[in-house]
Amino acid sequence: MIGSEENMRRHHKQRASHVEAASEYNFTVFFQPAVEGGYLVTCPALPGLVTEGDTLAGARRMAQDAIRAYLESLRKDGEPSLDNVAS
Repeated sequence: MIGSEENMRRHHKQRASHVEAASEYNFTVFFQPAVEGGYLVTCPALPGLVTEGDTLAGARRMAQDAIRAYLESLRKDGEPSLDNVAS
């Protein structure tokens, strides 16, 4: 039992070390009606970010997901934080 308790404590410490503070950002996004229907979404502050949705609500959800993935990619790639890039 002592060995398994040690493993649990070690595992808990590892998980705790991966917890990061969440930041909240606000972005301007543009919703453009697409010729084939639905909406095309771009975000000028995040170069290359383009997504789409069949409805305005769907496009909004896709934009939130795309922004989240974009920011996660910046973090994983060691890119500068938005605090230093976007002003």
